[in-house]
Amino acid sequence: MSKSQINTKPEHPYLALMGVLIGGFVGMFSETSLNIALPSIMKAFSIETGTAQWLVTGYMLVIAIVLPLSSLLTKHFSTRGLVRFGLIDFIVGSIIAAVAPSFAILLIGRMIQGIATGLILPLMFSIAMRIFPPNKLGAALGAAALVIMFAPAIGPTISGIILGVSSWRWIFVSFIIFLLIGLIFMEKNLTNVFEVTKPAVDWLAIALSTISFGLIVFGISYLTNSIPVAIISLIAGLILLVVYIRQQMHAKTPTLDFAVLRRPEFVTGSVLVMLNFGITLSAMYLLPMYLQNGLGVAVALTGAVMLPGGVVNALVSFGAGRAYDSIGAKWMTRLGFLISAIGAVMFLFSNQNSSLGYIIAAHIVLMIGVPLAMSPSQTYGLNSLNEYQSADGSAIINTFQQVIGAVATGIATILLSTGQNNYFANGGHSTALAFTNGAHYGFAFTLVLAILGFLLAFRVHSKEYEAEKVAKEESKAGKVADLQAKEV
Repeated sequence: MSKSQINTKPEHPYLALMGVLIGGFVGMFSETSLNIALPSIMKAFSIETGTAQWLVTGYMLVIAIVLPLSSLLTKHFSTRGLVRFGLIDFIVGSIIAAVAPSFAILLIGRMIQGIATGLILPLMFSIAMRIFPPNKLGAALGAAALVIMFAPAIGPTISGIILGVSSWRWIFVSFIIFLLIGLIFMEKNLTNVFEVTKPAVDWLAIALSTISFGLIVFGISYLTNSIPVAIISLIAGLILLVVYIRQQMHAKTPTLDFAVLRRPEFVTGSVLVMLNFGITLSAMYLLPMYLQNGLGVAVALTGAVMLPGGVVNALVSFGAGRAYDSIGAKWMTRLGFLISAIGAVMFLFSNQNSSLGYIIAAHIVLMIGVPLAMSPSQTYGLNSLNEYQSADGSAIINTFQQVIGAVATGIATILLSTGQNNYFANGGHSTALAFTNGAHYGFAFTLVLAILGFLLAFRVHSKEYEAEKVAKEESKAGKVADLQAKEV
């Protein structure tokens, strides 16, 4: 593709971004929408919790494998072609899942969907960074963060409504409707924003990436089945991940440019995003099951209980992106994680005697804190990179975010089971109280993530500091250019 075919200034940038925003929304929506449906799916296919969990972690496994390849793919295929493939691929996976006659076929459908999400998530951020000017980037990435945060929050609500009137299969049908709308927006408005250069493919890097991330997610997911196998898998995955990163940092044309990790602001922002995502997925994994199995709330009402928090999440996500353009990330990240910690503490103090109003309030508090920190963290990290590094930075953040999501879900599952077993070991006999005890173990993990995020947020600098640093770097680059010109 020639440079003349690249258009990074579409007439309506938000409409150009809409197709990937909808695709990203469905991808993230599907990560939590099945949580509330897991009991129904387990009953339909006569499977245990550990097996059903693979609908969540298996999906994340494929995403984690595909995400590191996204930057390379933008150099080999057109932007429009990649987004089109991703949306159609998700539609195909949804159709397979909707009509699946067995759990194995359902899982295959979910993993096909994971391919699409692994493509679309990083494209959503890297396209935004190409088509929006710096003074509007906060609002644009805020819209992307709205997708990342609002979709998992609203997933259980919509699923609860669907399950109240029909089968879990219609959850997948709902995906198809959204995706067709996204496909129409893409065809009408999206332009090609990346130049196709077709660099040489580093097959060793692809193999290391695929195996390392695959082993890590598999190891976490398998902890409930066999601890020795899981630990071996985790150790092997981490070793290969280190080899992969070192290999990429010394490669002439890296598949994924890990040189961005030399930017401390990018590392800080990325880790904050991952901690925030871990808070979201651990809480959103536990809460629907806690409401049904611990507090005895009906499935349809479970969705309604989670609706206010989802709405608040959307409003705060939208506002946080715009606020970043004015005040920066320093205080927003600290306040966001502090509020998230308060929400987690509220869940820890909940029990069978807690009113639904209290549960809704705890959820709302959590859903204020999480998006308040997410968009500023993401924008803070990506803003430290230049436009050529943005695709790699986005892919790195989203890759490790999905790995952390799978890890958080796996740890929450282990703690849930541990809490239940401890309750029975101490002479308890109530299944509901056992589940409540297990949920409290899981929410304690959510609290730990929030505290870690709050402490790390003190490494985020003010907007004025960042502007001064950029000015110094530009001045330094200008002096180097002048010296080179004099030498010539």
